[in-house]
Amino acid sequence: MEQLRQEISAAYLADEDSILEGLIAAAKMTPGEAKSTEILARDLVSRLRSSGTRKNGVDAFTQEYALSSEEGVVLMCLAEALLRVPDADTQDRLIRDKIAGRAWESHLGHSQSLFVNASTWALMLTGQVVEIKDTSRWDFDAILHRLAARLGEPVIRQAVVRAVKLLGRHFVLGRTMEEALKEARPFVERGFRFSFDMLGEAVVTRGDAARYLERYRDALHAIAQAWPSRTGPLIERPGISVKLTALHPRFEFVKRRDVMVELMPPLTRLCAEARDAHIGVTIDAEEAERLDLTLDIFEALGEEDVLQGWDGLGLAVQAYQKRALPVIHWLIDLARRQQRTIPVRLVKGAYWDSEIKRGQELGLSDYPVFTRKVGTDTSYLACARVLLTVPEQ
Repeated sequence: MEQLRQEISAAYLADEDSILEGLIAAAKMTPGEAKSTEILARDLVSRLRSSGTRKNGVDAFTQEYALSSEEGVVLMCLAEALLRVPDADTQDRLIRDKIAGRAWESHLGHSQSLFVNASTWALMLTGQVVEIKDTSRWDFDAILHRLAARLGEPVIRQAVVRAVKLLGRHFVLGRTMEEALKEARPFVERGFRFSFDMLGEAVVTRGDAARYLERYRDALHAIAQAWPSRTGPLIERPGISVKLTALHPRFEFVKRRDVMVELMPPLTRLCAEARDAHIGVTIDAEEAERLDLTLDIFEALGEEDVLQGWDGLGLAVQAYQKRALPVIHWLIDLARRQQRTIPVRLVKGAYWDSEIKRGQELGLSDYPVFTRKVGTDTSYLACARVLLTVPEQ
């Protein structure tokens, strides 16, 4: 156990190329795996293409504005940032910065989707409103551009905010648990699996942490009420994702003693309620500097008497961290020692920009995450292959 934790620590700021040498070998498929993967991929692509005429608006939108394009990147930046901006003036400046001057016109009419073409038209107008050109052309486009200019940025801002919210509805199930459960039910009945996330990471006061704990408890009760049956595989029932930074205002390794003493009792009670309700709990992944403390908490939870043998306590693992594969090996060993099944949610990772910036601010000798996408992809494949070859307990 101690050796596995040392291997995790050793990979924290290890040389990226050296780490990848080992991951490439671990990620390489056998001939049988490669053949099965090709068959599955061809089947998925064929079914997606055959349903091309039935794409919804967002599917068509994301195909037209690919993330490999300048416009696609702009849209994703806008979608990520706009709704977080608290005041109208700053929203106007954000629109001016992100939308103006892009080649929206080149996308107009390319898609058969009315949603895409309407969105393109709005974005084209927005770009012209914030960067209007002096033109003497008396054609329809110029007249419409000038009309939009007279409406002013506040009107355009409302339109853009509305469009981003509409887009967001396809990725966020609901603003409340009640909304999310209602939207999720048809998908659950079709075999989809959900782990509801309350967000709320990085609280700064004990009062905030206490409120988020109650939100997690309310979410458990709501799920239990929506799916009251206590039968069937636990992994097939909806669960919740818990961010430990939402439950303690100083979730930092330098505060390890305080965190263990103060966080373990309420977190254990929360997990015990989930166990009684036959609902799984996933400890969510966060910044790289919090991983060691997260693993300490996760191991301690599995040793609590009230949670002994419970197969509902899982962990999210970020493949973009250089420590991902050593963490997987540690989890396999932990499952054997605690004699339980550990659900693992393998993800690419969601904090790449901040991880890179944080490493620069701290003057670290290297980064805790892969700096190239191919590194993350290789890590993900290596971790997945190891997980899929673990024998049943």
